[in-house]
Amino acid sequence: MISTSRTFANFAYLFILYDLPNMLHMKTVIVPVDFSDNALATARYAINMLSGISGVSLVLYHMYEKASEEEEAYFRLEQMKSELDAAGAITLACHAEPGSDFPESLSRFARHWAASLIVMGLTGKSKLEQIFLTSNTLKLVDKNPCPVMVIPPQAEFKQIRNVALTSDFRDVDLSTPVGPIRQVLELFRPALHIVNVNSEHYVSLDEHYLEQKSRMKALFNEFNPEFYFIGTYDFHETINQFVSDKQIDMVITIPRSHSFIDKLFNPNHTKKLVFSSTVPVLAAHE
Repeated sequence: MISTSRTFANFAYLFILYDLPNMLHMKTVIVPVDFSDNALATARYAINMLSGISGVSLVLYHMYEKASEEEEAYFRLEQMKSELDAAGAITLACHAEPGSDFPESLSRFARHWAASLIVMGLTGKSKLEQIFLTSNTLKLVDKNPCPVMVIPPQAEFKQIRNVALTSDFRDVDLSTPVGPIRQVLELFRPALHIVNVNSEHYVSLDEHYLEQKSRMKALFNEFNPEFYFIGTYDFHETINQFVSDKQIDMVITIPRSHSFIDKLFNPNHTKKLVFSSTVPVLAAHE
């Protein structure tokens, strides 16, 4: 039975707000939760993923719509926090706030705390749920408060040791969100594999690709990137095969524009982007 004690709610509220300022000197990772099994699984995934990384705090974030839901929200957040405290040695905090626009509220919160990463999980249930959850994720990516990592339904937990960064190698100095990508790479310190898929690649690279490769190497030189130029037509199939062959633990994509986001609302594109992946997909842009 859920307690509706105002005393308990006030205590929880003060405790949660007290925790958050202490995180200013830590890297903040946010997991939005709705108290579903999927949200709990995503939080566990994030804790395992971050376990052993020093100076990181994880915030369980919940948005409620009605004032009458406040006490229950804080009570359930504390329940979830208590359950997750045993999952790994990581600083955990909670935050609940009223709102009607989830992507906007979460974006504002992430910016306020200069979050390094938002981790979201997608359920593999009905197509309607898939489209709804993914559209919210894409709206959040579009608002761009920080990089957003999506955990697909079929992903099995792995430490982030190998990362694939996909790039079209067009104007890399202007189109590559170096800051957001670096903050994620600095968090995990993985091996970096930079991949370009283009059916026009032949035996050797032309001058354009050689120049762009040189620029990309300069952008991420401290991570000793390896480069792959693959001459095939099917981008998604090629990347999935690359993930398997190179034991990739996360794929980083760079959404270029609103038109990109709009196209991905199509269920077929959504399926290709997230639901066909076996590893987390991270979207980052300037």
